[in-house]
Amino acid sequence: MRRLACSPLLVAGLAAAFLTPVAGCASRGGKKPNDQRYIARDVDTLYSLATDALDKRNYKLAAQLFDEVERQHPYSIWARRAELMSAYSYYLGRDYSSSIKSAQRFLSIHPGNRDAPYAYYLIAVDYYEQINDVTRDQKVTQSALDALGELVRRYPDTKYAADAKLKIDLVNDHLAGKEMEIGRFYQRRGQWLASVIRFRVVIDQYQTTTHVPEALERLVESNLALGVPAEAEKAAAVLGANYPGSKWYERAYDLMTKRAPRYLDKKA
Repeated sequence: MRRLACSPLLVAGLAAAFLTPVAGCASRGGKKPNDQRYIARDVDTLYSLATDALDKRNYKLAAQLFDEVERQHPYSIWARRAELMSAYSYYLGRDYSSSIKSAQRFLSIHPGNRDAPYAYYLIAVDYYEQINDVTRDQKVTQSALDALGELVRRYPDTKYAADAKLKIDLVNDHLAGKEMEIGRFYQRRGQWLASVIRFRVVIDQYQTTTHVPEALERLVESNLALGVPAEAEKAAAVLGANYPGSKWYERAYDLMTKRAPRYLDKKA
């Protein structure tokens, strides 16, 4: 899955955090942002340096500076905002692991905060944008699904949950695609029972995905190869009832006609 453009929800959710501290910016002491050393600085200076780095797309430095705001001034009004800004900066820099850790730290310190839904959403998007193609391990895909589901469960009426539900559909389609890829692999090796198990997973667990018609047709193929035309006919019947105009039904019907004509005659 290719990386998507930065979600408008992520940007909007941090609108308040981009505000400059009300006390005004102190002098930066002539140091360049890339020469930052972790020396004591007042909160205004640190936060301003961090936002400047973010504006210049120096995301790693921005995240480090936001971390310093929280570390050096943990009781300031800017510490909470800096925690989320750190997570967001790591996200923009595609350091998803650090972004997740920062967001989880925010939730551990401020579990009931009004920005908690945003932190859960950021964690979910961090996982979501790491999803690989179906030929690779899908552990991160499952993590994305879990995180999205957690967000919807905790905050079902938020704008973040609405977007999460859309992403859940896409993730489920992706996971179904992985099952299909493995099932087709078993078919190519003539391991028909193993392929049936994979195609059944798609039909039983991912019923709303785009892969179901093909999964049904391939169940017909595998069951005919196993010598169980009754099971093949069941899959073909479901396919015909739900996807009568699809190419997969046409293929399934042709297979049944050619490889189990007596069985079809008997059923008729």
